Amino acid sequence: MEYRPLGRTGAQVSALCLGCMNFSDSGDTNADEPTSIRIIHRALDAGINFLDTANVYSRGKSETVTGRALAEGGRRDRVFLATKFYNKMDDTDPNAWGSHRFHIMKACEDSLRRLQTDHIDLYQVHRPKGSVPIDETLRALDDLIRQGKVRYVGTSTFAAWQLVESLWAAKELGLNRFVCEQPPYNLLDRRIERELLPMCRTYGFGVIPWAPIAGGLLSGKYRLGQPRPEGSRYEKGAFANRDNDRALAAVEEYLTFCTERSVAPAHFALAWCLHQPGVTSPIIGPRTMEQLEDYLTASELVITDADRERIDQIFPPGTHFSEYYKADFGPNARWQ
Repeated sequence: MEYRPLGRTGAQVSALCLGCMNFSDSGDTNADEPTSIRIIHRALDAGINFLDTANVYSRGKSETVTGRALAEGGRRDRVFLATKFYNKMDDTDPNAWGSHRFHIMKACEDSLRRLQTDHIDLYQVHRPKGSVPIDETLRALDDLIRQGKVRYVGTSTFAAWQLVESLWAAKELGLNRFVCEQPPYNLLDRRIERELLPMCRTYGFGVIPWAPIAGGLLSGKYRLGQPRPEGSRYEKGAFANRDNDRALAAVEEYLTFCTERSVAPAHFALAWCLHQPGVTSPIIGPRTMEQLEDYLTASELVITDADRERIDQIFPPGTHFSEYYKADFGPNARWQ
């Protein structure tokens, strides 16, 4: 397993990050607890030392299962453990969500308890909140770091300007800064190449992309003009900015490329994301042991210059295959 520094911190994390969103204590749509623990242990045995979860995943169940898996055999100390806060954790309490101090301090204590640990290696703001001043968020997170409950802090789905603002606030107030960003990034959604990735490289942010195979749209299981597979993530459809005819038409062209290249579509999509400039560790989210083994194999795939050139023809740099762009630019639009 390859290890990479997390931004400018010097902490070494595996080139693949194990996302724990699909792990819970029930097997309705996620992996049940025994399967989840086996997947986590196999990932650790394969050299993955970077795990990412969030308090909102199954309303705490993902953190609970992850904590139990790491408690077995004293595995916690060799893992760089990340979790997130922000989303609603109680339907009746108006303060049980957000990026304000009141919620952050309680959310951290709750996550520590569920994860069965005395510290969180990377604590991330799950979404930006414009109505909460960034200095309040940073001050609360800085206090958690000074208390020893958190090692580093990061963000998810922040814009480049919001991260630059956070750097200014941290410098002005003498607070610990964000060290990484967790954005969506895949062949169908290359928006972060416009501003976010260059900004992260300039200021030393780690980048931990989620959805590297676009929720399965790049796996080959969803085909243009065909019904969605039974039991799949998008069986009943998805948001227009993910599952639409324009995106699936590009995927058809991509599948032809993968056939010519003799490579599994999901493998190539993950490998492409893994080897993009500025990327630290793409997040994989297996629900089965077979999916995990597939992801581990994909990390060994080599991406050539010819591959990149062909991919840029199918999925132009900086673009996002959504219905919005289809309406504005036409179904065959090519823009940068």
